Amino acid sequence: MRLAILLACAGPLCAGEHLENLKQLTFGGQNAEAYWSPDGKRIIFQSTRDQLQCDQIFIMNADGSNQRMVSTGKGRTTCGYFLPDNQRIVYSSTHQSGDACPPSPDRSKGYVWAVYPSYDIYLATDQGKILKKLTDSAGYDAEATINWKTRKILYTSLASGDLDLWTMNLDGSKKAQITRENGYDGGAFFSRDGKKIIWRANHPQGDAITRYTALLKDNLTSPMKMEIFLADADGKNASQITTFGCASFAPVFTPDGRKIIFASNKHDCDGRKFELYLMSPDGSGLEQVTSFGSFASFPEFSPDGKKLVFASDKDARSRFEFNIFVADWVD
Repeated sequence: MRLAILLACAGPLCAGEHLENLKQLTFGGQNAEAYWSPDGKRIIFQSTRDQLQCDQIFIMNADGSNQRMVSTGKGRTTCGYFLPDNQRIVYSSTHQSGDACPPSPDRSKGYVWAVYPSYDIYLATDQGKILKKLTDSAGYDAEATINWKTRKILYTSLASGDLDLWTMNLDGSKKAQITRENGYDGGAFFSRDGKKIIWRANHPQGDAITRYTALLKDNLTSPMKMEIFLADADGKNASQITTFGCASFAPVFTPDGRKIIFASNKHDCDGRKFELYLMSPDGSGLEQVTSFGSFASFPEFSPDGKKLVFASDKDARSRFEFNIFVADWVD
């Protein structure tokens, strides 16, 4: 049976039909940030489930079978990604600073994300054996993604004293800072050819700088005012391509590099209802992809471009449940 998301065209927002044969791969817990293996046969993701108190890294087959934890089970983890060889992974973890989960962020400061200084990026086998610690700066190192063609890792680090984008080789060598504007830069991805990068950013102005700086001193940042930025792979020629004044994040290029899919709450700026959107690299041609009326984010195309994986609380059976979905992509 065909399951497609069809929306009407209204004014400047023309919606299309892109998702067919939607399938839920996980059931229960909090599952997010699912990314493909280079051969398209497996998916790596983070999950809090069963007796876990915070996220660990899991791998499953592309059909959702054989789900297994591959991180240490200690500390808190985030952002797993496969290396080009299909056999090794990178992910960020706090486990060297303690077995327990670091405390959740202080929500008396509003809706904030923790940027734990104990996060570092680790290289491991897909069976869970840690091979090398790739970062060792005094602050936050996380949000790593990889371009399989250029063999470069793109990640967010506090090594400069601010939350900037950095690149490094697969072995952790040749670290280079590529963004320098004051504010948060993160959640970055390369285009498939490795020539461009896309990311979310909060570059505060005026009085907002004071709040950003104060939160950062407490290892926190606020995610509710994020825009999408585009640049060359070395960070040059950066441009802001959304101006919604809301929370837009998790941008990735379509396989041909001609479009960008991302998540935004642009229709619910003060809330947590996020949908997936599609646009051109200059921000034009905005098109709504999902209409779940809840949360959808972290999209990524399969290596062959035929499928889209993403996280959503669609049909959740309990509060704070998020699951991984996959659908056929119709361009």
